[in-house]
Amino acid sequence: MPDTPGPALLVATDLDGTLLRTDGTVSGATRRVLAAVDDAGVPVVFVTGRPLRWMADLWPVVGAHGVAVVGNGAVVYDVATGSVRRVRALGREVGLDVVAAIREAVPDALMAIEDLDGIAIESTAFEDDPSTRVGPLEDVWGDAVTKLLVRAPGLDASELQTRVAAAVGTAATVTWSMPGLVEISAVGVTKAAALAEVAADLGVARDDVHAFGDMPNDLPMLAWAGTSYAVAGAHPSVLDVVDHVVPGNDADGVARTVARLVRFTADLL
Repeated sequence: MPDTPGPALLVATDLDGTLLRTDGTVSGATRRVLAAVDDAGVPVVFVTGRPLRWMADLWPVVGAHGVAVVGNGAVVYDVATGSVRRVRALGREVGLDVVAAIREAVPDALMAIEDLDGIAIESTAFEDDPSTRVGPLEDVWGDAVTKLLVRAPGLDASELQTRVAAAVGTAATVTWSMPGLVEISAVGVTKAAALAEVAADLGVARDDVHAFGDMPNDLPMLAWAGTSYAVAGAHPSVLDVVDHVVPGNDADGVARTVARLVRFTADLL
């Protein structure tokens, strides 16, 4: 905890489907609001399932006060210094046991791992990119694996989720942010756990955290935050539990709401 009082407000937002437009861009209105929020000293925390490798183009819009939680909570990244602050890795022994259990439950499963160096796949059937590391997961599993990814083309997305969750049990944390891809992290790794650490570092009370999301991997964060928001069109499981529903991502719902929270004038939008 810092010696001096922290900010009175912290904004935490998911990216894809929430803050970003459907085409993956940041609108002009959102850029202006984020810049004004940063100038006002209010920290904005990007809380995303994205790996570090998908974040480079987004760092400039976070601002000097920005901190990012990536990999569904496995990595806390200090945007100002361009450095990794914390990593919650999925250990090799546990991870490979999980891989074996999934293989038994879903024989046709395709798997890959994310780590701080990028993605490594066991087969090009998972992702056909010549720059990607390819090989048995036993050979590429290192000390900083942040996420195990599972696909099974031809298997219904909900069935894949059900089978993988049952196979993994309590050995790791299972979630998903898009149909057909299951994401597995170490036990206790969630967006909520990482965001709670960031808020504590900044001296912000839980009640003063305003969090925005749209998919099931956002649920722990939304349940933890003092005030929770879903964008219109969010997954039904998210719409059922939030305090507020705001306009959708293509209507700059997050930016409009944050501008009101910080009492900015409408000319930013």
